[in-house]
Amino acid sequence: MVRQQWLAPVRIGAGAGYEMTPRAWRRLDQAAERIYRTRTAGWDGNWHLLVLEPIGERGARERVRSALSFLGYAPLADNTWLAAYASDEVSAVVDGEGGRSRAFAARYDADPQALAQTLWDLDGLAAAYEDWLAQARDMTAGANEGTDDETAFAVRSRLVHEWRKFLFTDPGLPRELLPAHWPGEDAAGFFNAEAARLLPAASRFVDSCLRLTTATDGALR
Repeated sequence: MVRQQWLAPVRIGAGAGYEMTPRAWRRLDQAAERIYRTRTAGWDGNWHLLVLEPIGERGARERVRSALSFLGYAPLADNTWLAAYASDEVSAVVDGEGGRSRAFAARYDADPQALAQTLWDLDGLAAAYEDWLAQARDMTAGANEGTDDETAFAVRSRLVHEWRKFLFTDPGLPRELLPAHWPGEDAAGFFNAEAARLLPAASRFVDSCLRLTTATDGALR
């Protein structure tokens, strides 16, 4: 993780330790933006075209492919990738594996929605959202006003855990590129509402655990 610039070595009171790098904090912020669907910038109609120079080592190639997919890119060819939004992590991803890349803003004069359908498995993604929504409704059905804080924390944690898996499958395309009646919108609305509803009780449970830990540590001293 140090080599990939996620952590940096530091000295702490107990000896050697690590701290998160600005890149790691940025990744967390961007992941939270995608999880909670808080992106405010609209799509200007330009695609981000990325051309990679060949990377010789197979493991490095696979790591770059995995990282670019996570960042919302899809391959047009072995060394050519396309995304609706540019990511500021691309250079670090490619350079960190000993590669080089060139980026361009590109227009597509034909049907951009058809292009998105070709590059990404939107039918499979839509089905995954529908399945998730059905399971999430069952998952949260028992967490009502009378639910204790610990149960609310457990249900909300599982809800977030299952929802965040879409980070690895949903490229975060703008609404203009998605089919009509996109089930991801209903799923996102349900997630946001339930996560907000369960948050107060879940937070109380976390606070109680922290108070207990603090009190225990004080008694041990």
